[in-house]
Amino acid sequence: MTQPAIGDAFGEMIRDAYAVHTGVGRRPLAGGRYPRPVIEVIEREDGLINGAPADHYLSEPDEWRSFDHRAVRLSRGRILDIGVGAGRIAIELQHRGMAVTGLDTSAGAIEVSRDRGLRDTVLATVDEFSRAAVRYDTFLLLGNNLGLLEGAERAPVFLAALARLAAPGARIVAQGADPYGTTDPLHAGYHQHNRERGRLGGQLRLRLRYREIASDWFDYLNCSVDELKSLLAGTSWRLKSIDEQDRPYYVAVMEYTG
Repeated sequence: MTQPAIGDAFGEMIRDAYAVHTGVGRRPLAGGRYPRPVIEVIEREDGLINGAPADHYLSEPDEWRSFDHRAVRLSRGRILDIGVGAGRIAIELQHRGMAVTGLDTSAGAIEVSRDRGLRDTVLATVDEFSRAAVRYDTFLLLGNNLGLLEGAERAPVFLAALARLAAPGARIVAQGADPYGTTDPLHAGYHQHNRERGRLGGQLRLRLRYREIASDWFDYLNCSVDELKSLLAGTSWRLKSIDEQDRPYYVAVMEYTG
């Protein structure tokens, strides 16, 4: 079986989703005439495949979930939107007159966010960008991007990078999901297998697939609030508040203590 090429699968997907959304540019076609819906395909290491329409990355505020609105209201000062994607959050904050930078590792995502009007963007990892001289008051990890903590080994490194970019009194506003309420044996069994390997139960090993391209494999973390507290121990960040109005989804606010 031919293996997919490794590349910017997320970026290629976002470019096509944006083309379908606007009717401009290259679009995947069905029957040579009608645009296909662009589907994000997520492959887990155990072979589980999930897919969902990619147009939610382009959603407007009236289409957001309620926790997105509550999270955005917690933003203040100079903002770094980490994993900016197509810019749905950052562009709205910019419209509100806030100073916001969008950071992503996907060149395609940065291209689309800029085409949509986001003025300040950075193509880099958090670690790479942490050497910059700029300081931020709010770090956003929305769209379930608390998952970028990856796991117990990576989380302190990620949080230390944010600390290097943090102004006094800075905060992280992150949306996560508690994975442990599931009764699906495919997920419950995966959680148990993770624990047997010394990993957090909700530590996912994933890659994205789009058409003929795949991303590299990466870790992505769904964790409970108690696990989050443990990950913060010994770092420059403390948990200030948890909004669990939309369980199993939650919004966590973490304050810089350095």
